[in-house]
Amino acid sequence: MKQAFKFFISRRRTIFSPTTRYCREQYNSPNYRQINLSNEYPFRIIPFHRLINNNTHVSKCKLGGVVQYRGCHSVISSLTSATNNVNESKFYVQKNGIINVKPLVNEENFVHEEGRVDVNNGNGNSDNVVVDKDKSEGNIVINNRIESDVEKEAWGLLRNAVVNYCGSPVGTVAANDPNDKMPLNYDQVFVRDFVPSALAFLLKGEGEIVKNFLLHNLQLQSWEKTVDCYSPGQGLMPASFKVRTVQLDNNKFEEILDPDFGESAIGRVAPVDSGLWWIILLRAYGKLTGDYALQERVDVQMGIKLILNLCLTDGFDMFPSLLVTDGSCMIDRRMGIHGHPLEIQALFYSALRSSREMLSVNDGTKNLVRAINNRLSALSFHIRQYYWVDMKKINEIYRYKTEEYSTEATNKFNIYPEQIPIWLMDWVPEEGGYMIGNLQPAHMDFRFFTLGNLWSIVSSLGTPKQNEAILNLIETKWDALVGNMPLKICYPALEYEDWSIITGSDPKNTIKLASPWSYHNGGSWPTLLWQFTLACMKMGRTDLAEKAINLAENRLVADRWPEYYDTQTGKFIGKQARLYQTWSIAGFLTSRMLVQNPDTASLLFWEEDYELLEICACAIGKSSRTKCSRGAAKSQILV
Repeated sequence: MKQAFKFFISRRRTIFSPTTRYCREQYNSPNYRQINLSNEYPFRIIPFHRLINNNTHVSKCKLGGVVQYRGCHSVISSLTSATNNVNESKFYVQKNGIINVKPLVNEENFVHEEGRVDVNNGNGNSDNVVVDKDKSEGNIVINNRIESDVEKEAWGLLRNAVVNYCGSPVGTVAANDPNDKMPLNYDQVFVRDFVPSALAFLLKGEGEIVKNFLLHNLQLQSWEKTVDCYSPGQGLMPASFKVRTVQLDNNKFEEILDPDFGESAIGRVAPVDSGLWWIILLRAYGKLTGDYALQERVDVQMGIKLILNLCLTDGFDMFPSLLVTDGSCMIDRRMGIHGHPLEIQALFYSALRSSREMLSVNDGTKNLVRAINNRLSALSFHIRQYYWVDMKKINEIYRYKTEEYSTEATNKFNIYPEQIPIWLMDWVPEEGGYMIGNLQPAHMDFRFFTLGNLWSIVSSLGTPKQNEAILNLIETKWDALVGNMPLKICYPALEYEDWSIITGSDPKNTIKLASPWSYHNGGSWPTLLWQFTLACMKMGRTDLAEKAINLAENRLVADRWPEYYDTQTGKFIGKQARLYQTWSIAGFLTSRMLVQNPDTASLLFWEEDYELLEICACAIGKSSRTKCSRGAAKSQILV
């Protein structure tokens, strides 16, 4: 057996000679890293460990117009003989095509004689999470606590949902109901759906599946994506992928990854949030395992840059918030969130803060880091100042003057007071408030969107005072936002003509014509539980989190872990809800483990960064037309 090196090099815009070879030392040199961090059509450099013999070759076939290179079976078969050479690396260079080879993950898990598993943090020290096997009773003990029967069932279901590719776990299916004969795309691995599963595995000390998931999605990022002869930006991450088995020559079969970038989705909407979730999960993986070497890999650094370049590209917009179409996030059907929805802005802010921590700062990235800092500063100010509503702000909007033509206008977005809905005036408590769902010229969407508000807390997009007020609102309006099952995806639901016009008469977003509160239109989603738990723990309100977890626990088991619940109080299992929904299962498990490990939970949220609040792009501008409103609003920003 000997080490073999093979390079696959794109012909278009190549900066390498076809005969060039790069050894390990060259790859790790600063000059090599710098020339590969190009801004336009960059290469993907994918390192992985593999030994092959002289008779082994990488096969390729033409499938769907893309040449795919494979070598899964030779990787697996050579794994046992590679133990003495596990640090030897091979690099593939790719551009548009997918190199369909599994990176051999060198997990640093150690199993002790007594059955305890520690996760190595990269420095030889183990994490806080300790899992013991009580051999006499057959119980799993986590941090000296025996798992309940509900948790045992949930873990069994979660493990049954695991998807393997070339013999290694790479994710979990969206739902795993054995009685569902038409799974549609619920048998795929969704990026956003896998996040709570990933956290559950990480909190239990099992990092291999998360690392594999991150790396395989990174490979898929470079896939050629085309819808009706148009290709979106190169940094786009897939919404989901499926492991398929294809037949090769001589009756041989092989597994491939088949991604969906939105070209097969209902409505053909690109998944804007996938790349943001990928970055957030990458940070969480490093925090919970200590394996920061993954973040430092050249291909991973490039993946982060591609996503950020896609998000930070200059356009016609005057606002620092991301402009997206309807259905580009968890609410993936038409619900009137096109424009600048809070959910995307909160995830965008979280991804920017994650990237700021993980990006290697050098001459090739200093401009990007500067752009991240400026965007973080501008976005936090924009959301805190213009998205926030409480009784004081509602009264201010109620008295707005309109049609103001001035750089010093108070009503900057020309919001008409008549937009304030009747339900809002008596709904917001004196000590509460929240971030509105959307803001555009002459339009404020006053609906309460749970995910966006929770991530405003987790990421410190809101001020400490605002974050506290959001939880006060949820506590005060518990019956409306939690009811019988946590938590409402949005409040209130669209009814009658609003439902017909805004959703396009979508039957999935209503129980029947005159009765909403279903699916994305005010449905209750158990997967929001883990995000609520994390927000509560950050603000020192673990009591609220435990109340919600206890409410959900027994009902989820009895109802067979549904995807969502219908009716205004969440009494009924959703009309079209899938059972044994994986992120409902994983959301519960993650919530339980977060509450039991507060120190570990603290690694997943962000505290206020006061340095960002002092950064203002206006200060470095040379235009005399610049008029910054930060001075007048600074007292509000810093509370």
